[in-house]
Amino acid sequence: MRRIFLTSSVIFASSAALAEAPRVAVDIAPVHSIVAAVMDGVGTPDLIVPPGTSPHDHNLRPSEARALDEADVVVWMGHALTPWLEGPVDTLGEGALHIELLDLPQTIRLELREGAAFAAHDHDHGHDDHDDHDDHGDKGHAHDDDGHDEHAHDKDGHDDHGHDEHAHEDHETAEHEDHAHDAHDDHAHADGMDPHAWLDPQNAVIWAGEIAKQLAEIDPANAQTYTDNAQAFEQEISDLNAETKLMLEPVSDRPFIVFHDAYQYFEARFGIAAVGAVSASDAEDPSPRRVAELREEVQQHDAVCALTEPQFNPGIMDAMGDLKLGEIDPIGATAEPGPDLYASVIRAMATSLAECLK
Repeated sequence: MRRIFLTSSVIFASSAALAEAPRVAVDIAPVHSIVAAVMDGVGTPDLIVPPGTSPHDHNLRPSEARALDEADVVVWMGHALTPWLEGPVDTLGEGALHIELLDLPQTIRLELREGAAFAAHDHDHGHDDHDDHDDHGDKGHAHDDDGHDEHAHDKDGHDDHGHDEHAHEDHETAEHEDHAHDAHDDHAHADGMDPHAWLDPQNAVIWAGEIAKQLAEIDPANAQTYTDNAQAFEQEISDLNAETKLMLEPVSDRPFIVFHDAYQYFEARFGIAAVGAVSASDAEDPSPRRVAELREEVQQHDAVCALTEPQFNPGIMDAMGDLKLGEIDPIGATAEPGPDLYASVIRAMATSLAECLK
């Protein structure tokens, strides 16, 4: 297999162009969809994390390991979302070009929200001015006029996750929310970054452009196709953003809760605001104290909707009170993988929210 090495930002290949389209392995379905759109007409990327599987923990199947081993390019969100994948990427994907999307300097990044309730300090209800992300300055981000991140990121400000595993019950909340969780205690949430960045469609546009650029360098024979596809994808997302904003504007001031704190990128982009989440960003089971805290938040803010996810048990939402239940799918668990999945995920999320918040 031909291998590609990235050194000082210059890609060297053993020939001017690969004899065939590059083999590309991608971690999660929404990112796979972006790559598939860029590669349309040239090749089809391999998906590592199957639809319906939580990206926070997954055991590689032989076919998935083989896809990594045979890859010329590996595109993945990064350690912060899938820490279990870092070893296989480094070993099975050794010698391939690695594109770690959360580490790209132009990626728009937000800090993790802490605790079950975050309405009071994250968003002002009714804001609809998120298209340029210029209202996130309080989160340590400076953005240019195109909505791109200019790297004023403080990723060390939340390094407060240590705890005594045998602490008194009064510290249960901190034990369940602020440490790196026994199920995957090398989880990179300690760096303070929310890893669900694909739920801001502007990031999808940024990544499509970068992926097209990298593929064009290693496969110049298809460079124009990659470029044209990325431009078509950008236009599609522009139309999708306008459609989504229009759909959500009438319910932008309606409070809701979510099962899994994965949606602040979507919330920030489209001017809506959850008041809290049952489970933290890494989807660990919540403590009783966290559930009680969120129940109080629901009552205080008169939340009207609770959103579950296909891959998680929604039963705990019954403890939140008399809320309208909806389902939201941030990973494309029920969608067909391919170039159309990304837009379908964003559109379905907006539709579910609009219906639940009526």
